[in-house]
Amino acid sequence: MQLLSIFLMTPDPSGKGGSSFSLLFMGLMILVFWIFMIRPQAKKAKQQKAFINDLKKGDKVVTIAGIHGKINKLNEDGTLELEVSPGSYIKIEKSTVSMEMTNALPKQSA
Repeated sequence: MQLLSIFLMTPDPSGKGGSSFSLLFMGLMILVFWIFMIRPQAKKAKQQKAFINDLKKGDKVVTIAGIHGKINKLNEDGTLELEVSPGSYIKIEKSTVSMEMTNALPKQSA
């Protein structure tokens, strides 16, 4: 309770020390926000981009929509041809392949 009352205290009327504490507290809040929110999202986006770039013919993948298939062809325009059943192909964007669901595929069949 005492810590909460320290944070809720108003600066003294002379203005000495209160602004430096507020500035330090604000900097600490920004640092914590960056460590717990921004950094993990950037790391995950980097991993997703690397996963998309490493796709190759024959990989079994799952799309964001939940479509399972095997990559038949990678196109230069950022799309790929996915074989959903023998002889049935659909053309999808590379960005719709889900890294999390695709990585979970081997765990399900084991």
